[in-house]
This record gives sequence, structure tokens and C-alpha cells, in this order.
Amino acid sequence: MLRIIGIDPGSRFTGVGIIDTQDQKIQHVHHQTIACGDGDFPDRLKTIFVAVNELVQQFRPHEMAIENVFMAKNANAALKLGQARGAAICATVANDVVVHEYAPKAIKQAVVGKGGADKKQVQYMVQLLLNLPEKVQNDAADGLAVAICHANNRWAQQRLVANNTSNWRKF
Repeated sequence: MLRIIGIDPGSRFTGVGIIDTQDQKIQHVHHQTIACGDGDFPDRLKTIFVAVNELVQQFRPHEMAIENVFMAKNANAALKLGQARGAAICATVANDVVVHEYAPKAIKQAVVGKGGADKKQVQYMVQLLLNLPEKVQNDAADGLAVAICHANNRWAQQRLVANNTSNWRKF
């Protein structure tokens, strides 16, 4: 069993999703949205760091997956997003958890089937894939989507390695 924490970083709201996975089975463990507020930016970064650190200590994930920074039209927004990512990554790495990064399009592709999916489609598919009884808040759904993307990617890589090794031995 592998526990994965997925994080969709944001300077106002950071989505977190935690799943357990074994083979191709995925089970929901926890999700939440970290509300960072409208205060000073360094205080918001501290909120992210402290909350992620507490979640990592509480749930003990083996690996973390986080969304990469996308090229925004507003450079200042991209910098803030990068700093929010950094706070989450630092909190996770401080607890000796391995970090993996995924592009937003790859996450949507893994969960919805198309890289241009909107938030409602991601939200719906996360609820469906994890068999959740009610709708998950957007940011938390995005955090779960990041974790699901990593679980799927990890499973696919293991299958490729297993197939390549067995094929190589046949020659």
C-alpha cells in the first residue's frame, strides 16, 4: 500500500488530497482546502507550510505529488504560485517525503481524459473515481486529482518496466 498526498498550490487556497493506492486500486483517505486568507503574503506562506507539515505528520504519506507552475499572463501571480508551491514542498521534504511534479494538463488528462478539462469536470470525475458520496470543493478536488494522476503514472511506469524487462529476457 502506498499513501500519496496531492497538492494543488495557491496563495489564497491550497487544495490537498490524500489517497491510498495498491496496484490499480485507489482509496480516498482525506481531503481539505487550506484557506490562506487575504493577509500578508509571508503569513499566507506560513499557513501553507504549517498546514501541510501537520497533514504530513498526521497521515504519513510515502510520496507527494504537486502541480507545476503554469505560465500565467501575470508574472506576479506566477511568482506567488511558485512560492506557495515552495512552502508546500518544503513542509513535505522536511518530513522525508519524496516529491513528484506534474503539469496541469497531465493531471486533467489522467483524471478526465482531456488536458483542457474545466474545474467542474475534474471535480465530477474525482467524486466518481473515488466513489465519494458528495461533491468535493474545487481546490480539494484538484489536490485529489494530483494524487490520482501520480498513482496512475506510477502504476503505468511499473507496468512498462515489468514488460520491458520480461521482453528483454526473451532475446
